[in-house]
Amino acid sequence: MTHAEMRSSLQYFDRHFQISAVKIFPGQYHATNQPCMLVTLLGSCVAVCLSDRTAGVYGMNHFLLPEGSLDLGSGASAARFGVNAMELLITDMQKLGAMRNRLEAKIFGAGNVLDGMTVVNVGERNTNFIRSYLSTEGIPLLAEDLLGEFARKVYFFTETGKVLVKRLKRSAVAVKQEMPYRGQVQGGEGDKTGDIDLFI
Repeated sequence: MTHAEMRSSLQYFDRHFQISAVKIFPGQYHATNQPCMLVTLLGSCVAVCLSDRTAGVYGMNHFLLPEGSLDLGSGASAARFGVNAMELLITDMQKLGAMRNRLEAKIFGAGNVLDGMTVVNVGERNTNFIRSYLSTEGIPLLAEDLLGEFARKVYFFTETGKVLVKRLKRSAVAVKQEMPYRGQVQGGEGDKTGDIDLFI
């Protein structure tokens, strides 16, 4: 993560879980080798939780679209696009000692939370991209919770690799985060389980 992106992320102490936490916003990613909780809120976006359990290195990204140009206004980040978000996160994890051939993934999001977005299938495009990317790169997919008509809040605990997912009814915050990108993209829920817990 660049210095600018690091400053824009929110690091705080979560009183509910009693743990240091980092909130990942759209177009951001974070790699760490320290015990903490990585948190993000998803609508049609996708978050990937990557782990190298041998090295004790973990990371999360939050991307909006599979690919595209950077012409999204001032402050646009390459990490807003899936292929870049994955490579940037993996590179930062490798700098902390992770090895690409040991990475494992859990993927979340791609909900239909914006009226009219079903026309361009943003969630499906994101889903198809990340499944294809992981398969091509030989990164095992341990768990997923994708698609559906709801937003999600994802909590990734780096000390254990456990993920909690809270499903939300068309979260106003998630919609607000994604609305600026609606103009640029105009024109079944996953059944895998694993080490994730769903709670309402």
